[in-house]
Amino acid sequence: MKNLPLEIKIVYITAIIVVMLFVLFIIFVVLTYNRKQLLYLKEQQLKEAEYQNQLLQKELEKQKMLEQERERISHDMHDDLGAGISALKLQAEFLKQKAEDDDLQNDIDELLKTSEEMNISMREMLWSLNSGNDTLGSFVDYAIFYTGNFLKKTKIVVQSEYEGIIAEKPISTEMRRNLFLCLKEAVNNVYKHSHANILKLSFSQEGNNFSMKISDNGIGISEVHKQGNGLRNMKRRMSELSGECHIITENPGTSMVFKITV
Repeated sequence: MKNLPLEIKIVYITAIIVVMLFVLFIIFVVLTYNRKQLLYLKEQQLKEAEYQNQLLQKELEKQKMLEQERERISHDMHDDLGAGISALKLQAEFLKQKAEDDDLQNDIDELLKTSEEMNISMREMLWSLNSGNDTLGSFVDYAIFYTGNFLKKTKIVVQSEYEGIIAEKPISTEMRRNLFLCLKEAVNNVYKHSHANILKLSFSQEGNNFSMKISDNGIGISEVHKQGNGLRNMKRRMSELSGECHIITENPGTSMVFKITV
């Protein structure tokens, strides 16, 4: 290069400088573009986060309104239906005292029985509607109370136990309702078909896994009842909760086991 004319050297150096400047310009453009893209992506993420936050806020407001509506319906049912059922029972008892005909007294007894059943059903609905009961502890307490109250006039002795239950663990209204309906069906089956004198409720929790077991010391479950609508409904309800429902043959008796993730 030392032997090259000065003009060529100048042109050569100039070309090198131009190429370097071009390369630097390309690098600058690429960096600027990447920076703008990064800022754009961050801006889009912020917009998406803000949008998701708005959706979450709307969902929370919707849930709050639903809970308020549930509470209003619960209070209305308690005040109106509860008072109406109590008045009906009082009037029926008053009429029974005045009635002398045996058939009429039997009819009034049926009326009193129906009003008591309505009162029990109303209490179940009030419990279901109350969002303050959407915890595992509330479910376990009510399950034990319901079973004892349902069987209090029978020969069946109710026993209960629970292990590892986190009382304040929240559960959805749907989960609580379906679990209760499964319990109700299982307890009714024990009462109607088992000829048992002991029913045992067992509740346990390990982490997020909750188990409910209804055991009796009766004659066992027949093949006919294994294929019945009651068992199908229980399995369907547990399937809707992504849970499990199993029948275990004991000696003596039968156990119904329900498992879900809470």
